[in-house]
Amino acid sequence: MPKFIIKPGQLTLRDCRFIFENELEFELEQSSFNAINQSAKTVQQVIEEKRTVYGINTGFGLLASTSIPDDKLQLLQESLVLSHAAGIGKALNKNICRLLLVLKISSLSQGFSGIRLQVVQTLIELINKDIFPVIPKKGSVGASGDLAPLAHMSCMLLGVGEVFYKGERVTAKDALLAEGIEVTALAAKEGLALLNGTQASTAIALSGLFKAENNYAAAIVAGCLSVDAALGSIAPFDDRIHQARGHLGQCLAAKAYREFLGGSELLHSHVDCEKVQDPYSLRCQPQVMGAILDQLKFQSSILLIEANAVSDNPLVFSDSGDIISGGNFHAEPVALAADSLAIAASEIGAISERRIALLLDRHLSQLPPFLVNDSGVNSGFMIAQVTAAALASENKTLAHPASVDSLPTSANQEDHVSMATFAACKLNELVDNLAGIVAVELLCAAQGVELRSPLKSSPSGIKAINIIRTKAEFYKKDRYMASDIEGIIGLIDSGKFNQFAGAVELPSL
Repeated sequence: MPKFIIKPGQLTLRDCRFIFENELEFELEQSSFNAINQSAKTVQQVIEEKRTVYGINTGFGLLASTSIPDDKLQLLQESLVLSHAAGIGKALNKNICRLLLVLKISSLSQGFSGIRLQVVQTLIELINKDIFPVIPKKGSVGASGDLAPLAHMSCMLLGVGEVFYKGERVTAKDALLAEGIEVTALAAKEGLALLNGTQASTAIALSGLFKAENNYAAAIVAGCLSVDAALGSIAPFDDRIHQARGHLGQCLAAKAYREFLGGSELLHSHVDCEKVQDPYSLRCQPQVMGAILDQLKFQSSILLIEANAVSDNPLVFSDSGDIISGGNFHAEPVALAADSLAIAASEIGAISERRIALLLDRHLSQLPPFLVNDSGVNSGFMIAQVTAAALASENKTLAHPASVDSLPTSANQEDHVSMATFAACKLNELVDNLAGIVAVELLCAAQGVELRSPLKSSPSGIKAINIIRTKAEFYKKDRYMASDIEGIIGLIDSGKFNQFAGAVELPSL
């Protein structure tokens, strides 16, 4: 199993994608040990000096003014973890949990959290022993950190709750016993350090980003094949047009289309045709996909900062001995990034669905109705387009921003919340829908190109169609279609079309 050295605060987007997608063995960079130890020592000094500091020997939230005696500090931290494990709903998948844990380890290991090295090392040991927490996805407002999700993460240290252990859902206690891992006795501030933070919403949002990138690359392929299938013009992709406007994403997207379509026999078959202009869904692809690319790149930079951030509270500054309470746990950056990505990804599906409709309409595409011979007897891709339309319409609702809503919590102490975790979760739901839309277009566009035989697409187009045909044969007559769509969704999710992204240089690839 490949080994990954966690360098606190120095993760790249490629690192995050690699962690998300792969089973790895983790190790913490030893140069971080001193900062962790000094931070824990600073917390212990507060207790020894009988100082009262929030999060160390006080209650939490509205109970921050309540002092806690030294002999109850362990109970305080453990009670905090247990009481906050109040999430509900379907559990986060293992890939997200792995990334979440590494983000948490990276944050705690930067020396601002007051947590002992042995607790951080135990988290790493749990990952390496294939023990992952069962974290319900619902129950966080993304304000005082992702409290409920991170509490469920932390419960496994106490031997409480459930975990996924070697593919089975078992009690945390049983998994720890099986691997000989001792239950952790939390010291002062450690429960709070584990619970405060934006690692759940950030990991979920990064998952959505990676899926959006896969869909983006596949949508470029689908869009290019649709241009060929509809005998569209390459003229709108001329670099001079896009340089005149000046948006970088637009220029890069246009280049990707030119590179993919270069050498297509279909492009040159209609140079002298009577058609003056193509519909926007073909002609304006660089403008739409370029604007989306700009969003992907900007929002990914926000999520990368957050992935490397220290976002618990209070923060320990060992050089001065100060322990300062602030609000880094407020996940507004994540919420806005996830909402913006959702809006951008929704547009990929919106324009893709319009190209599907174009190809199926014989008056626009000059192809057999619904892309099948002997139509009437055969319905072809008629209902596949209906599925794409249903998904595109559903995505309009999912694209509504979660971050514009806020409900006060904790007796109005936490009076403005970000809703980042929900924003990130619905982003994932949206991009899963998007994969279905793009999959339908890939099937339709490949079908349309092959109906133009003996003329052929470009070398890239032929290669892409060959990939599509590994999961779905040419549609000669009506057959069970759902498995074809699911097969192409699998190709998209696995990144099979990322090789065609070319000039656009997607952020995590």
